[in-house]
Amino acid sequence: MSANSFDARSTLRVGDESYEIFKLDKVEGSARLPYSLKVLLENLLRTEDGANITADHIRAVGGWDSQAQPSQEIQFTPARVIMQDFTGVPCVVDLATMREAVKELGGDPAKINPLAPAELVIDHSVIADKFGTHEAFAQNVELEYGRNRERYQFLRWGQTAFDEFKVVPPGTGIVHQVNIEHLARTVMVRNGQAYPDTLVGTDSHTTMVNGLGVLGWGVGGIEAEAAMLGQPVSMLIPRVVGFKLTGELKPGTTATDLVLTITEMLRKHGVVGKFVEFYGEGVAATSLANRATIGNMSPEFGSTAAIFPIDAETIKYLKLTGRSEQQLALVEAYAKEQGLWLDPAAEPDFSEKLELDLASVVPSIAGPKRPQDRIVLAGAAQQFAKDVLNYVEAGVTGGDDRKPGVPQQTAPHGVASPVDEASAESFPASDAPAYGSDDNGAGAPQHADGTGERVPSNPVTVTAPDGSTYEIDHGAVTVAAITSCTNTSNPYVMVAAALVAKKAVEKGLTRKPWVKTTLAPGSKVVTDYFDKAGLTPYLDKVGFNLVGYGCTTCIGNSGPLPDEVSKAVNENDLAVTSVLSGNRNFEGRINPDVKMNYLASPPLVVAYAIAGSMKVDITKEALGVDTEGKPVYLADIWPTEAEVNDVVANAIGEDMFSKSYSDVFAGDAQWQALPIPTGNTFEWDPESTYVRKPPYFEGMAMDPSPVQDIAGARVLAKLGDSVTTDHISPAGAIKADTPAGKYLTEHGVERRDFNSYGSRRGNHEVMIRGTFANIRLRNQIAPGTEGGFTRDFTVADGPVSFIYDASQNYQAAGIPLVVLAGKEYGSGSSRDWAAKGTALLGVKAVIAESYERIHRSNLIGMGVLPLQFPEGATAETLGLTGEETFSITGVTALNDGSTPRTVKVTTDTGVEFDAVVRIDTPGEADYYRNGGIMQYVLRSLIRK
Repeated sequence: MSANSFDARSTLRVGDESYEIFKLDKVEGSARLPYSLKVLLENLLRTEDGANITADHIRAVGGWDSQAQPSQEIQFTPARVIMQDFTGVPCVVDLATMREAVKELGGDPAKINPLAPAELVIDHSVIADKFGTHEAFAQNVELEYGRNRERYQFLRWGQTAFDEFKVVPPGTGIVHQVNIEHLARTVMVRNGQAYPDTLVGTDSHTTMVNGLGVLGWGVGGIEAEAAMLGQPVSMLIPRVVGFKLTGELKPGTTATDLVLTITEMLRKHGVVGKFVEFYGEGVAATSLANRATIGNMSPEFGSTAAIFPIDAETIKYLKLTGRSEQQLALVEAYAKEQGLWLDPAAEPDFSEKLELDLASVVPSIAGPKRPQDRIVLAGAAQQFAKDVLNYVEAGVTGGDDRKPGVPQQTAPHGVASPVDEASAESFPASDAPAYGSDDNGAGAPQHADGTGERVPSNPVTVTAPDGSTYEIDHGAVTVAAITSCTNTSNPYVMVAAALVAKKAVEKGLTRKPWVKTTLAPGSKVVTDYFDKAGLTPYLDKVGFNLVGYGCTTCIGNSGPLPDEVSKAVNENDLAVTSVLSGNRNFEGRINPDVKMNYLASPPLVVAYAIAGSMKVDITKEALGVDTEGKPVYLADIWPTEAEVNDVVANAIGEDMFSKSYSDVFAGDAQWQALPIPTGNTFEWDPESTYVRKPPYFEGMAMDPSPVQDIAGARVLAKLGDSVTTDHISPAGAIKADTPAGKYLTEHGVERRDFNSYGSRRGNHEVMIRGTFANIRLRNQIAPGTEGGFTRDFTVADGPVSFIYDASQNYQAAGIPLVVLAGKEYGSGSSRDWAAKGTALLGVKAVIAESYERIHRSNLIGMGVLPLQFPEGATAETLGLTGEETFSITGVTALNDGSTPRTVKVTTDTGVEFDAVVRIDTPGEADYYRNGGIMQYVLRSLIRK
């Protein structure tokens, strides 16, 4: 019960139902707040207990100073938790382990139980092994169950053992799309109360639901576990960046183009740790599908959340997706009563402001390794010619003659682009191709790099299984994937892709034979509307057969390239590419054979599959020739806006959503037939290579030991800028000659059954061995290596060693470890194993130039101290090589109940500096004192 200090408790009547609500207008200053802070304010009003959440906290939000730096801590209590299986399995493993730990400490295991709704969607486990056939989906599902039976049995046990825990079985959809289409409430009803739906999720793209007006963001699995167990999320009242939208998108531009533009703008502006909130007249012109696409990419531009207020468009979408009439009426009535309904003309207080005219957006892609590196489509081939030089040696293998391209200019936000964005055309042209032939004749190669330089070329002849041959070179598109929650939730870009396929087929075009083409929608509704519109056969003919309902390529589950392509690529060191409609294109993530990865809208994915190479300027050159031998250009097969809208209007209905989600937790016969154990505690199988009891609580006492300074530490890894959680804890394939591969081999697992790191997150033995094992990781203390290598200074001269092997030697010798890093350390997905693995390798502190929010928080949650170099200082400016021995003093000040602003770092080589302590809230300090968040929660629950 709320203390109700502001007399905010009231009643809202909607139809025949009455709900208890907490009125925001009872708090002075609430009317001027941004939407997102109004949601936080309501959360505090409703959960005020006089201890953790007080009237002063409520007043602090009401009196928020938009220009102040965040300093006021509040406790946010999310209404629910959402998980995907890669991160959800270790969550349930930890909960099962906590039950045993509580029992061992004399407590009641039943106390370890979700206190808020927790929903898990299995979407990360399907791998696109099979493709290009009608049987691909069924074959991939069969392989998925074969590989993941132990995990799925464990999750089914969890569904029976824990209250308020539900599982959406495999083959249903992607967690974030299932969330917006079915699980999201927008306004929550529980115990007679109505309040804003809020959540935290174990995937950074939880923010997709921000498009529905639902405030939530990604957290690590360990934070999600705490939220499930009733622990509020400790946070500082954030700065809120207002992003004003004006105008409308031009025909020929897509939501993907829009979101890549926004990502680039916000990365440049700097929004890490901030909320972004969209407002203005342009919001009303932005469809819910496009809002969700933008919200989804919040982690890519670094913000905590990227939210749109509730309006008529929200209600329209909720109705389309099958929500009840009572729910629709409640959402509208509640939002209007609480001042949460969008007023396009209003301008709340914001900390900072940006503005974008939607009409200025032009067709774009992003790559070759970061989502914020946007490239105007008209300059993509030229930019590739420049970027490929970072992946191959120019001149070593010859090159084809290139005519000079258009003059290079620096586009807004510092991205090199060969055209001025302000004058770049949107396609398609009405009749004639806007980007057709030039004075060299129809379809003449243009491949210019902008300077007339020869572009590296190494053509290789490949023989297909049927005996036919073809040639691939640097830039060959070997993976073209319509995948990921970012775009597959958006019917406009999905229908556009299908119409591109239809028009291509009608002209006799198809994918190039070296391109692995896959379609992995975010929900069954997508294939339903493709079928109803008669578009499925055309996608199939271009090679985009259904491979599964899941993340597939975007998470690294692209499956192997055809053997003959893989062999050609690896034996000739070709810099081949992938094009995917995803949100992540980090190095080493998509496919181990593919060096350069590009994000693009679904229709452009189809176009690049037909073109077959990033060297092709698809805005000017022919994609191929038709049945009469005439060149076919992108403009010839690009659908008009009216064509797309017509299909969306006639092929998508409320009944599709109602049917798809009518019994979403039940699963198919294969799911229901899985045998499961029973009981409150799990029966661990000592032979399992998927699910093992982790060591977090071994030897744990009721009272934590005092925090210690760090002495005699060695460097496990010295890393550069933009090291992602993919680099720290890869999700993709496990190589046989790595410590993780050797462990599996020693335990009788055949190489074909290795599965992925992501699928084995319930086994700490695999995950420790996979930490810092990304094939593209470059550890600067082991120069000349790529992958999970370091130098082991427990041995004379510090020979190069696997990171895991060196860690074991250091821990056996009682030597603590540190990691040195550059800017944006830990960007990317909110992987709990990036922190868990770091801790279990014996790392006691990370010293970086800056952190992404989730990873910094996760490090604290695992008892690892995040430190920051002094302003302007780096490992390089301080002369650190990684061969030093480190001592860190002043950490013990935490034992006094305070958090030191800095600690002293010294080395045996005489380097000395004050590192900033990045424990940002008192709550985080409590977690660190307890050795981690799980230990803190466990002790708290036992004492209740």
